[in-house]
Formats: sequence, C-alpha cells, structure tokens
Amino acid sequence: MNIILIGPPGAGKGTQAKRLVVERGMVQLSTGDLLRDAKASGSDMGVKVAEVMARGELVTDEIVIGLIAEKLDELQWAGAIFDGFPRTLAQADALQELLSARGEQIDHVIELRVDDAALVSRITGRFSCASCGEVYHDTTRPTRVDGVCDVCGSTEFVRRADDTEDALRARLMSYYKQTSPLLGYYHAKDRLNVVDAMDEMDAVSQAIETVLDA
Repeated sequence: MNIILIGPPGAGKGTQAKRLVVERGMVQLSTGDLLRDAKASGSDMGVKVAEVMARGELVTDEIVIGLIAEKLDELQWAGAIFDGFPRTLAQADALQELLSARGEQIDHVIELRVDDAALVSRITGRFSCASCGEVYHDTTRPTRVDGVCDVCGSTEFVRRADDTEDALRARLMSYYKQTSPLLGYYHAKDRLNVVDAMDEMDAVSQAIETVLDA
C-alpha cells in the first residue's frame, strides 16, 4: 500500500508517518530527509542539491523527482508513505508515472486537516531537545522537570527560527496555494480522505488506520 500524507506545517505528518513505519513496516519518503541525505552522500545528485541549497534557491522538480525515483528503486514495496511530496500538480503527475512504471499506484491520499489559529498556537509553542531531538510544547507537552529533557537529560533546547507567527502564516499561505489543486486532483481520482488533525494524536492515528483498513 502506498499513501500520501498532505497537510500544512505542524499538522503531524512526520509523527503519523513514523507510527506507520513502526506499526506497519512502511517506508517513509520525506523530501526533506532525502535532500539532506543526498547532500551528505557526495553523489552526483547530492552535489547538485548542495549547489542549489548553497545558492539559497529552491530545489527543482527535476531534482526532487530524481531523488524519489532513486529511493523507489531501493524499496522492497512494504509500502511507501510520501511525506511532503508531491507539492505541485507537475510532481503529482511525475509520481504517478514513476509508480506506474514499477507496477504500483497511490492507494490513499490522507489530508490532515487543521484549524489555522489552533495550528499557530501549536507551532509557536514547540521546542526540541538540542541533544536527542525530542519535541515538546510550552503548554501541551512541557518537560516533566523544568529545563531537563525527559529522554536524555540534556538541559539544552532549541526552537526553529521559522516557528514564529508571521513566518508560519506565510508558510500556511504558500501551502494552501500549492495544495488546493492537489486536493482536487486526488478527489477526482477518488483517492482523497480527510482526517481531523486537531484531535488527540492517538485519535488521529486511529482515523488513519481506519482509512487504510477500509
């Protein structure tokens, strides 16, 4: 089974994808991870990625699709979770071609739908351990001991530079501009499912499981 998780920054795509990896043995294909891995690999594609990122430019569709194609060739088809891809109609068409060439298809597209105002509160309050990366929140998930990571005991924490209200609203605007056509695209293919991502994490996971088991 191959699925796409669609949702704005902070909707929980990464968290839910990791659960599916553990519980169903699926493979998470995150464009962010693929770009970072390519850059660190020193491969021909990695050199291209590093050069583009060094210039502060957006990585082209051609490069992203190339990275996805390379990764698909490595899969044993336990099932792929596309996280952060596709972002555009051109990428959606390219993904369909890549999968069709391998005798595969997208089985479900799951939109993690959120309330923008609540999402802003969720994102601007989050921080993570600088040592192990465990994620916390000022109000909904503080550390058990103030200033000490629950997992590794570190006292160093970081916040993403773009986790501000203004930056997040700009990212949301960009997301909706890019994603609206995709939702229509997959709705027309009868692949689109909507999950309330403002619910508790376990409830969101259960809703996703219900879609996949239908």
